[in-house]
Amino acid sequence: MKALSTPHAPAAIGPYSQAVEQQGVVYCSGQIALDPASGQLVAGGTAVEAERVLENLKAVLAAAGLGFEHVVKVTIYLVDLADFATVNDIYGRYVREPFPARATVGVAALPRGARVEIDAVAVRSKD
Repeated sequence: MKALSTPHAPAAIGPYSQAVEQQGVVYCSGQIALDPASGQLVAGGTAVEAERVLENLKAVLAAAGLGFEHVVKVTIYLVDLADFATVNDIYGRYVREPFPARATVGVAALPRGARVEIDAVAVRSKD
């Protein structure tokens, strides 16, 4: 197993890696809307958080030499499921067909008071 990291996404806030790779599969840890430079949660509400989360995830994928086109599975965690449409809209700007499999889960709380967290699994193309 190989740990992956980038300074273009927030440093891990616990004993975990930003992502790990095993046999061509990259498992990206959940990203919340922390600004990579300051380490602080971005202000501005769910839409701003979702954008930051996806940019953080994009940076982690790039550290593996991958992009959203390599993502096969995504899980979105929302503190308020009423934010689903907002997050879905922003998420749709990052993924293209064929879309990854996805689950969206309502949760009671997220680290640092975040409203959105997203994790992903990507696979290196064998083409």
